[in-house]
Order: sequence, then structure tokens, then C-alpha cells
Amino acid sequence: MMNYIWFGMLVLGFITGIINGRIDEVTNAIIVSSGDAIKLCINLLGIMCLWSGLMKIAEKSGLIRNIASLVKPLISYLFPSVPKNNPAAGAIVMNMVANILGLGNAATPLGLKAMEELQKLNPKEHTASNDISMFLILNTASLQLIPTSLIAIRAQAGSANPVEIISCVWIASAFAAIIGIISAKFFSKTSRSRRVSRR
Repeated sequence: MMNYIWFGMLVLGFITGIINGRIDEVTNAIIVSSGDAIKLCINLLGIMCLWSGLMKIAEKSGLIRNIASLVKPLISYLFPSVPKNNPAAGAIVMNMVANILGLGNAATPLGLKAMEELQKLNPKEHTASNDISMFLILNTASLQLIPTSLIAIRAQAGSANPVEIISCVWIASAFAAIIGIISAKFFSKTSRSRRVSRR
């Protein structure tokens, strides 16, 4: 659906430029924006490669395992259906750490791995379990201590102080994560009570 929307916006922009006699400006904007997009992608690629490499080192060195043992009570509370020492717990922790470090798109493979492990524990194949819903919320509204992608974008755009938004990101992401967790727990209990009452 989004592909159709973007295509429609591009076509509409071209038509508007032709009608207003500003097709040259539209063409120049396309060329300049394409160049800026490539520069931004190269800058972000370097940051993602750095953090992805550090995450791989942390995994191989056992640091992720140690972090997983420290946050095991939190994982058990947020994901009650995940058994202890299950691969899903380690995958969840790795994704959470990646999101907290602000890896952005670089955290996607870790999220897919965690989702794959959670799906193996899902009793209903075509219905999202409470654990999957909770993971989606944490993955979307995660606390970010170091928003590296956002800092890189601001630096590329010429910001005089690209890291000044860190405190705002901490507050916004913390509130989003807390509200998301509370909502997920509330709705999971509500759906559970409905199933019990129907019986």
C-alpha cells in the first residue's frame, strides 16, 4: 500500500511541476536529493557496521549472556511464557540491547531472530501471542540511551550540536516504553479474563 502512496505522490509532484512551469526545479531537486540520500546512507552504514561488529563481539565474548542473566527477572516478567535458558530469551536481550544503543535498522536482524524464536513457542500459528505483542511494543518503543542513527542524521545535516537531543530522546523513549508495557499487560490480562469467563 505504501508503495502506491509514494508512487502517487511522486507522480503528483511531477504533474504539479509541469502545470506550474517549474519542472526544472523538480528535476534539480531530484538530483540533489538523490546525492544527499547516498551520502546519508554511507554515513549511517559506517555507524551500523561499527555497532553491529561490537554486538557480535559482545555475543562471542559472553557479554550478552551475562547481561541476559542480569535481566532474567525482567525478561521473566515481560515474557512469562518463555522458558528459562530458551534461545528466545537471548535473542530478545540482544535486540533490546541493540535498540537501547540506538542501532536503528541494524537491530532489525536481531529482532527477526527473536521473533522467529518466539513464534516457535506460539501455540497458535496464525495469531500473535502475548509475548510476541510485548516484544513488538518493546522493539518499537524502546528506551534509547545512545540514539546513534539520529545523531548521525543531525551531524550530516550540519547541526552545530548533534547530541543535544539525547535528554529529550531519553524522556520520550522511556515514557513510550513504560506506557507500552503497561498497555500490553493490561490487554493481555483482559483477554485472559474474557477467555476464562467464556468457559
